[in-house]
Amino acid sequence: MIDWWQALILALIQGLTEFLPISSSAHLVLPTLLLDWPDQGLAFDVAVHIGTLMAVLWYFRDDLLRLLRETLHATAERRVNGALAEVFCLALGTLPALVAGLFLSDFADDLRTLPVLATTTILFALLLAWADRKPAAAEEPQAVGWRAALFIGVAQAFALIPGTSRSGVTITAGLFAGLSRAAAARFSFLLSIPIIAGAGLLKSLEWIDAPGAVSWPLVTMATLVAAATAYGCIAVFLALVERVGMMPFVLYRLALGALLLVVWL
Repeated sequence: MIDWWQALILALIQGLTEFLPISSSAHLVLPTLLLDWPDQGLAFDVAVHIGTLMAVLWYFRDDLLRLLRETLHATAERRVNGALAEVFCLALGTLPALVAGLFLSDFADDLRTLPVLATTTILFALLLAWADRKPAAAEEPQAVGWRAALFIGVAQAFALIPGTSRSGVTITAGLFAGLSRAAAARFSFLLSIPIIAGAGLLKSLEWIDAPGAVSWPLVTMATLVAAATAYGCIAVFLALVERVGMMPFVLYRLALGALLLVVWL
């Protein structure tokens, strides 16, 4: 089991990087490589996944309750409304990553190497920069259609590759699909809910199959820290994204990719 201060730093990293387009996997590998930290263990992984899931559920609680209420009304009245269409788009956007995760997760784990992390961190930074500078990108938020949802969903499947960044690749796809920055980010964050929940469930099942020693105060702390920092990141990112754009994150990713290359070489 890792120490308290190590757990605190890793939980902060997870919360800060889960929803920003900068790749949480590329950040979480650095303490192990540079400081020779031990593996944090399955219980810790489950804890921080629960924390980030709590953050996104709480931030979008009003939207989620509205979607649930209006979807139930539409289903009862046998009609299609905006909420039902949005739920359909979220389900459609989740499907490609679900299929890819079922069949390619072991292959993706084998790619968790420094050369791959560095390459994907840089490559997808450049794609994000290209998408952010497209003149056709919308200026105002708008609803996501089924074609855009499917395109973003296929892009999300590439997040299995370490260093890609799930939020980064889905926001990039949303911008290429013509969404505004705010609309692309909002859809990306909502799309994260089933993905994070599924990943947390799988890790929970792994932990049940191979239980180890657990410091419950430590994992509780990690959950709360990851939740608080992830919530703050979502709030700040959505408040500033239209004004600052994606270039600060692009430049940061390029610097991170260069650092990973230096460590590798």
